[in-house]
Amino acid sequence: MKKLNFIVTILVVATVVFASCDSKRQPGKIYMPDMAYSRAYESYGGRDTTKFTTIESKRGGNVIFYNNIPPHGTIKRGELFPYTIPNDSAGYKLSASVKNPYDSIPMSKKDMEEAGRLYNINCAICHGAKGVANGPIATGGYVGGVANLTADAYVKMTDGTMFHSITYGRGVMGSYASQVSRQQRWMIIKYIRTLQPKPEAAAAPAAKDSTAAKKI
Repeated sequence: MKKLNFIVTILVVATVVFASCDSKRQPGKIYMPDMAYSRAYESYGGRDTTKFTTIESKRGGNVIFYNNIPPHGTIKRGELFPYTIPNDSAGYKLSASVKNPYDSIPMSKKDMEEAGRLYNINCAICHGAKGVANGPIATGGYVGGVANLTADAYVKMTDGTMFHSITYGRGVMGSYASQVSRQQRWMIIKYIRTLQPKPEAAAAPAAKDSTAAKKI
């Protein structure tokens, strides 16, 4: 009896092995194919509306709710922690105390080149390649009041306040939070600093003007 059970077991195992590896051109049999091969979707691709919905109230049954938005509170791999300072006057003042993470970790030459590329793509169209508010949008008369990033006010502005403005938008500039990641925003700010005169150099003309005023 034991011998018969052993032979039956061997035959079952052999059948499973041969059935799972029937051809080099054909994949083997998979125990749970839905987990082995998950369904992939293009972010902006069309979906069968009889199976998928972007309206949460219509979910249920055979209809799957899927709106392309990451679950609340999730952070993609390599991303910095969320920026939680609110977009109001108190938050704007508080942003001055936020430190740039690249103050403690100097950017490499490669990182700075990437920051320059990001600046030219997202910022130069208004602020200009040198940050002097002479980009095609500004000079073409499409938008007024574009900031000259080399002006004394922006030289003295802290990285945190500049990050706050890029994140939420300020004045005529809209938010760039969806275009560049938090890490990229900090990198761009470091690149902007390379376009600006040193704080002491910017302050020197003001000091001369005040001296001249006293003489008058």
